[in-house]
Amino acid sequence: MIRTMALAVLLAASFPVFAAEQAKAKPDLAKAQEIAEGVCVACHAADGNSPTAANPILAGQVPEYLYKQLSNFKSVDGKPPVRNNAIMGGMVAALSDEDMRGLALYFAQQKIKPSMAKDETLLAEGKSLWRKGDFDKGVPACAGCHGPAGGGLPIQYPRLAGQYAEYTAAQLKSFRSHERANDSEKMMRVIAGKLSDHQINAVAEYAAGLR
Repeated sequence: MIRTMALAVLLAASFPVFAAEQAKAKPDLAKAQEIAEGVCVACHAADGNSPTAANPILAGQVPEYLYKQLSNFKSVDGKPPVRNNAIMGGMVAALSDEDMRGLALYFAQQKIKPSMAKDETLLAEGKSLWRKGDFDKGVPACAGCHGPAGGGLPIQYPRLAGQYAEYTAAQLKSFRSHERANDSEKMMRVIAGKLSDHQINAVAEYAAGLR
């Protein structure tokens, strides 16, 4: 538990660097909207409210998180991307750094049309994990980083409130298997590695219903 919280502090300390970089150049939101309407629309909708659980809702997301994901999908100098996804890798290939920053801010400014919790049998356990964690397993409360209402913390951690439960669960399982490894200091891989499938599904379901 202490080690996990220490990782959270280290992660938080790294984000002011991005914030300073973001302030250097004002993103071109008009161009970002054109890209969203011409490229992103097929999977995420032009306003970032994905119509299917296979693709995440981007509307209202923390912009720094969105930028990090876009840049992690991109192969740089012939090196493999930090986050490997054939579809997203192709989508970001032609985007400049400025384009990605613009898209991140554009989607962050869109109004979210949240998903909802569907399996009420999981909500009690999901609520407990979200608010208190699992002390016996050394799992911290999700609310500690993502906020009591799941809105995320500006600059630091992503919004999970209203996200499709299926998508959130898939990402937690991907962290657990280390298929996804773009979390700073392995923090999410450590946490997800301590969760059972049932716990993952429960907390994902609870997060979907948060507002």
